[in-house]
Amino acid sequence: MASFYVQGCFAHAIAPGEIEIVPDGLIAIADDGRIEDVSAPGRPEHEAHAQRAAASGAITKLGPRQMLTPGFVDLHIHAPQWPQAGTALHLSLADWLRGKTFPLEVRYADIAFARRVYDSLVDTLIANGTTTALYFATIHAEASLALAEICLARGQRAFIGKVAMDHPDSCPVYYRDASAAEAIAATSDFIARVASLQGNESKLAQGVITPRFIPSCTDALLEGLGDLAQSTGAAVQTHCSESDWEAGHVRERFGLSDSHCLHRFGLMTRRTVLAHSNFIDDADMALIAERGAGVAHCPLSNFYFANSVFPLRKALEKGLHVGLGTDISGGPSPSMFDACRMAIAASRGLNDGVDPDVAPESRGRPGSSIDFRTAFWLATAGGGQALDAPIGQFKPGYQFDALLLDPDAPGSNVVSFDAEEPEILLQKLIYNAGRANIASVWIGGRQVRGERA
Repeated sequence: MASFYVQGCFAHAIAPGEIEIVPDGLIAIADDGRIEDVSAPGRPEHEAHAQRAAASGAITKLGPRQMLTPGFVDLHIHAPQWPQAGTALHLSLADWLRGKTFPLEVRYADIAFARRVYDSLVDTLIANGTTTALYFATIHAEASLALAEICLARGQRAFIGKVAMDHPDSCPVYYRDASAAEAIAATSDFIARVASLQGNESKLAQGVITPRFIPSCTDALLEGLGDLAQSTGAAVQTHCSESDWEAGHVRERFGLSDSHCLHRFGLMTRRTVLAHSNFIDDADMALIAERGAGVAHCPLSNFYFANSVFPLRKALEKGLHVGLGTDISGGPSPSMFDACRMAIAASRGLNDGVDPDVAPESRGRPGSSIDFRTAFWLATAGGGQALDAPIGQFKPGYQFDALLLDPDAPGSNVVSFDAEEPEILLQKLIYNAGRANIASVWIGGRQVRGERA
């Protein structure tokens, strides 16, 4: 029997570019937070379900212009970089890392500082509708574990990586693992400690194997983490072909692309998420699709540090699992709405070209653009697919991770002067909504934000 019900207009993406909107749907949520049933007017079972919901007394009814959507899935967040969000974006990637980011990340040896930052970050992300987050932490085990504890306490679904980085040529002496062996052992221990945290029986928080990126890791570390991925089945995350510099480093060192190098070391699995992947070619795409790995498309930070636009439409057409990442703090915004908008804008830039000195017929890459429907898919179902997790859609058996969006909330930038079809309203929400419009948030059936939270 359902624990509670939600009734009203809901929308979810069922494929890239394809949205299902149910004007007066009814969703039944079981005690374990999974969706038990979804029904809509006109279906044979709907009336009986509606009667049960009304009799239960445990029903949330949406207002006439409110809309329920799946929660956002952010596939790439550097949690320790939250204090510098919105700063230093004029620097090159190398200067940004060595001059700003590494000196900040080393401070997470201080557990009190770590907890203060992570408390702020997780609260902010949930308020912005991020129900599932894939986090890079730091090399510090205790601070990384604190992030997992905070996510559990707030109820956020979280995949967390204690970063592994040991290469003396790429990592400063004050901020790197002492050896490959120690980094591998610490990663294994961290995954086990997260799994055994009190209150984590449902695996709401999970540890992730996290080589920072190939340039920061020795061959021994990459090999050992690959063996760990193969033996444990744990999720893997890393940066892949993010910039000209990174892609060039890997080709010079191994004679391979990032994707093929990660595959060689056993790090390309169904549970791998590759951040950025701007410079992958057809052979890389074929390998990523074959392995079932996912890509975290980070359109905002790509403009600052990658000097390129990820070929998103092409990747989707070739069957890659793709979701969105904010890439805090390489991306300055914690909002997945902003990530959606930037994904659309970046695709249009790639499609049409941006150099006015180039003839229009030669300026862009036609067939590259996406619209709000595909952006919505990326931010929800696409992210769930990349993580191989039952999230991001309203389907029986999926986790009830959901947002109640109110276009008429105080401070809203969503405007309407006439009655609108639900798809028009959803389009306006994708383009104009923000934190103020997120009235309630549920994760795994638990309301973590809103009047009844």
